Parts: sequence; structure tokens; C-alpha cells
Amino acid sequence: MDVRVSDTTLPQKLSVKPGTTPLDCAQDSSACAVIRSILARTTDKWSILIVKSLGRGPHRFSELRRAIDGISQRMLTLTLRNLERDGLVLRTVTPTTPPRVDYELTTLGESLWTLTEAFGQWAMSNRPEIEEARARFDARLDADL
Repeated sequence: MDVRVSDTTLPQKLSVKPGTTPLDCAQDSSACAVIRSILARTTDKWSILIVKSLGRGPHRFSELRRAIDGISQRMLTLTLRNLERDGLVLRTVTPTTPPRVDYELTTLGESLWTLTEAFGQWAMSNRPEIEEARARFDARLDADL
């Protein structure tokens, strides 16, 4: 099967800030290690779902737990703590009985939310093409068996 990629399906190159050069991991492995650690933290399953939920506004812990199917209390606590440490989430404690704790995105977190929304839109826009590609691939595998 001949598969061709048209120029219109190729991603556009990202622009680089003036005065800087694109990151080359072969040349700067320490910078790439930093990037890998940040991406590992911000793109894991639970972080993405928390950021997506908080993109709709502040939530209490229990609201987040109900909104994110399958997340345990421990995993929600750990992920929120890591997102707070990275400056993506703001935790506000209101001294009431019992204490009220709200979580919301910081400006940095909102910039991550914008990216996650863009990825979601991309996935929805390209869903038919991806499903067709999967069907062609699976049919080819089945034919080879």
C-alpha cells in the first residue's frame, strides 16, 4: 500500500523567539532533560484531566474527585501537590469549619490549559481520519495473519 503525505498535512514549524535557536538535544542534553521532566509532569493522564477540569474555574477537592473518573484520593492529592509545586495550580484554604480548600489554575496553568484544549480540538477534528487510518492498519494486519 502506497501512503503519501501531502504538504498540507505536515505540521508547520514552530517559530523561535528572535535571538534564540531551536533546541537541539544532541547539542544540549541537559536542557532536554529539563524539558523531559517538565513534559512528564504536565502531560501525564491525571495532570491533563485536572488542568482540563480547572480550566472551567475553581473547584474544591471533592468536586475534582467527582469530575475525574477513576482517580483515587491519593493520586488526586499527589497530582494537585505537584501541579501546585510547578506553579500551575493555586491552592486556597478558607478557615471555616471544616476548612474549605479551593484549587484554581494560575496564569501559567491557564497557558497549559490552552494547549490541552488545542490538543483536544485537534483530536476531535482529526478523529475520522485517525479512525480510517486505524481501520486500514488493522485490516492490513489481519490480512497478514
